[in-house]
Amino acid sequence: MSTLTIRLPDEKHARLRQLAKHRGISVNKLFEELATISLAEFDAETRFRLLASKGSAEEGLALLEKLDQAFENGDSGPVKLSTFND
Repeated sequence: MSTLTIRLPDEKHARLRQLAKHRGISVNKLFEELATISLAEFDAETRFRLLASKGSAEEGLALLEKLDQAFENGDSGPVKLSTFND
């Protein structure tokens, strides 16, 4: 495990201490949890961008149109999305 030193304004540090106390954890654990969340969000965005770069804008827009039509028709059931492989 590594040690990381960061500089924060006093007010922000105090608020983070309060947040950690409210959650019943240490400031160290709070930062670990926040880092985990940030990395998971970054990984999800990276995967999304990779998939988007391989996808077809035309097919994506057609899929969104199909979903819009289903909602406009009040269809609350599952929508068959595999229109491009049929």
